[in-house]
Amino acid sequence: MTPMINKDNILETIRMIQEENLDIRTITMGISLFDCADSDGAKAREKIRSKINRLAGNLVQVGQDIETEYGIPIVNKRIAVTPISLIASATSEESYVEFARLLDKTAKEVGVDFIGGFSALVHKGCTRGDRILLQSIPEALATTDVVCSSINVGTTRAGLNMDIIREMGKVIKDIARLSADRNSIGCAKLTVFCNAVEDNPFMAGAFTGIGEPECAINVGISGPGVIRSAVEKVKGQSFDALADTIKRMAFKITRAGQLVASEASKRLNVEFGIVDLSLAPTPRVGDSIANILEEMGLESCGAHGSTAALALLTDSIKKGGLMACAHAGGLSGAFIPVSEDAGMIQAVKKGAISIDKLEAMTCVCSVGLDMIAIPGDTPAETISAIIADEAAVGMMNHKTTSVRIIPVFGKKVGDEVSFGGLLGQAPIMPVNPFSSKEFIQRSGKIPAPVHSFRN
Repeated sequence: MTPMINKDNILETIRMIQEENLDIRTITMGISLFDCADSDGAKAREKIRSKINRLAGNLVQVGQDIETEYGIPIVNKRIAVTPISLIASATSEESYVEFARLLDKTAKEVGVDFIGGFSALVHKGCTRGDRILLQSIPEALATTDVVCSSINVGTTRAGLNMDIIREMGKVIKDIARLSADRNSIGCAKLTVFCNAVEDNPFMAGAFTGIGEPECAINVGISGPGVIRSAVEKVKGQSFDALADTIKRMAFKITRAGQLVASEASKRLNVEFGIVDLSLAPTPRVGDSIANILEEMGLESCGAHGSTAALALLTDSIKKGGLMACAHAGGLSGAFIPVSEDAGMIQAVKKGAISIDKLEAMTCVCSVGLDMIAIPGDTPAETISAIIADEAAVGMMNHKTTSVRIIPVFGKKVGDEVSFGGLLGQAPIMPVNPFSSKEFIQRSGKIPAPVHSFRN
């Protein structure tokens, strides 16, 4: 029996797309590169190029076809690959920059917006290949356009690798210097994780984990404007009514993501991986997570109550989405990037929100400190300490946290920089002026918390 078509549901979906910025943020194809490993670096890179072209050659066209047929905008088409440190370590090469350049060239050949996976998993230790990749990141990100990198520096079970966290402060400073002519934008392509997940479709942190299939389609949904519009309709009502309204709308948004993921996997003849339930904002007016929190009754995002409001939002999105999708995964919740959220930018400009408040809010959001621009002369040790703080939040709370921070070379507090596109623009935010140097210069690891030992 053909299900009855509900005219009201059709009209509601059209309105969400046309007036409330509903879109699918990304179709991300995850590709395993384990069979591309070779002791000869040139041969390994040719295998990688051949495999990506074979599997992802039609990805962009399929995405465009689905957009046309269903009328649902798909903002980005992306690829995530096995962490390159695991593949390139089979070679004797002393730099992996050529692997990054090969990924950049191949991504452009197939027409995707970004490719993620210039990555290493070093939460418990660092192999020779991991070390080479870490040293290659600044040049790799400064000399490529669409390659993204991620480093996992801790887990709840392993603790925090403070030696690597110390090094990441220096790496980020080097990237900022090498891409200074473009407002240090290279830093926007690097994410430092605690408890990284293997099926994340969002950049800059996407990579294909070792437990993932040969090839899979992972979809990231969006729709802050849709949720904000729904919240407007329950102004002054109880928290129960607010949560229920968000859940119902998250269900509808996720259904659109499930449809796109199913169609893309079928047409590309690859596995359906997951739908990431995260709300992802953009710099467009009306497409802001901050504005949702303000619609709940806060004068500004960052006011006292913001963390509680974000907790309600994140939990309701997950509950609604889980009912709508058989395979939810990725990060799932709500992103709070500064430069990519028009409402967040305004909150920073009027002094309503600080890095400290953002850190508190990351306890309940999808990920962590995201797309934050800070003065270019910020010490590397301070950046490492910011990473350590955020990683500790993730480790202690059994959740994924991350830092994507941009010390903009030559800029100071009060300046503003533009990154363009979805990356938006950012006011330079102040950091705590007191030194963390002696703390960061200690060697070793912060041990895993006692509550991590479950079996």
